[in-house]
Amino acid sequence: MNSCRWQKLAGGLWVVSPSPPCQPTGEPSRGRMRSSCVLLTALVALAAYYVYIPLPSSVSDPWKLMLLDATFRGAQQVSNLIHSLGLSHHLIALNFIIVSFGKKSAWSSAQVKVTDTDFDGVEVRVFEGSPKPEEPLRRSVVYIHGGGWALASAKIRYYDELCTAMAEELNAVIVSIEYRLVPQVYFPEQIHDVIHATKYFLQPEVLQKYKVDPGRIGISGDSAGGNLAAALGQQFAQDANLRNKLKLQALIYPVLQALDFNTPSYQQNVNTPILPRHVMVKYWVDYFKGNYDFVQAMIVNNHTSLEVEEAVTLRARLNWTSLLPASITKNYQPVMQTTGNARIVQEIPQLLDARSSPLIADQEVLQHLPKTYILTCEHDVLRDDGVMYAKRLESAGVEVTLDHFEDGFHGCMIFTSWPTNFSVGIRTRDSYIKWLDQNL
Repeated sequence: MNSCRWQKLAGGLWVVSPSPPCQPTGEPSRGRMRSSCVLLTALVALAAYYVYIPLPSSVSDPWKLMLLDATFRGAQQVSNLIHSLGLSHHLIALNFIIVSFGKKSAWSSAQVKVTDTDFDGVEVRVFEGSPKPEEPLRRSVVYIHGGGWALASAKIRYYDELCTAMAEELNAVIVSIEYRLVPQVYFPEQIHDVIHATKYFLQPEVLQKYKVDPGRIGISGDSAGGNLAAALGQQFAQDANLRNKLKLQALIYPVLQALDFNTPSYQQNVNTPILPRHVMVKYWVDYFKGNYDFVQAMIVNNHTSLEVEEAVTLRARLNWTSLLPASITKNYQPVMQTTGNARIVQEIPQLLDARSSPLIADQEVLQHLPKTYILTCEHDVLRDDGVMYAKRLESAGVEVTLDHFEDGFHGCMIFTSWPTNFSVGIRTRDSYIKWLDQNL
């Protein structure tokens, strides 16, 4: 490359002339540098605007949560674009992104044997902890992952690490169910999958194969998995042959009802990551293969207005003004519409089905449920679902432990390793496993 030199002539004109080897200097170079700085500043400001959302000071690791939420929102927008182009269903595209960045093969260690198999046609990943010398038979947990009935997998890193930790620390056998997702199947097929897999596992010959104590088996799940675990527990409670098969149930920030999207926690956390209210309502509509045109009406409880007779008696079972303590209700007011949209329940009757909304189950069903652990987080629209279920279970005579985390947010328990490691994630996981250890 020829070397050059810039010279300024009279009148402010700049010219270039041959010179010993050098780099262009002077105002043109500085101008380009200023333009680059302006562009970089604009990009940083744009990124900060996208990432930043106002969060309560009490939430765990707020800036890390903002980055996690921004990443998830970005993935959602990409999947929506793919959907709009007609290339794939947006949930399939979103789950492809999630699984692609986090899928983990069944890798065993000296402490935990991990295998992929199927139970009655349902895929499962089994984690076998080392048995204790003094206990030839091991305890066991059937685990159901979350993800709005449409996302995630038993085979992604987050759930693989959680179940590995459970198997190792509890010296237990953990069966993580890979149930089918929306839009491959819709309600109630996810429930059928977990029931089939669990019933298969409970067969004496299968328990013997895995050296599991039949009297020390629990069911557990988080978020939508908590919903499926609660539904499974209630289905077993109504079957005399299965009623005493489960020693306990452990529900992690479970979603338990679709009748009231204006409980205090829904109002308080309307736009809180990772699960804003409108996203949760869309998950419900997707689960039932419903119409997105109903979402806005459901957000204001038009689907369970006073004119919807089928919903009136069920709403009484989740009357949060009596089920929640004053420390939660504060100054929030119930949203009960006089007139609404009766067409919603007519087209989506599943909204009022106790299998989808375990919180509205009959008292006679609840009283047969086993000892229960419910973990809730302050910064979560689903907080009050868990608190109300704990209250209803206690009223039915069930022993309940309600474990609440003031700095927790929805989904936090699976975020325990870099780069998505949160202090509250580690504390919730440790508290959950400790309870299992003491009660299973």
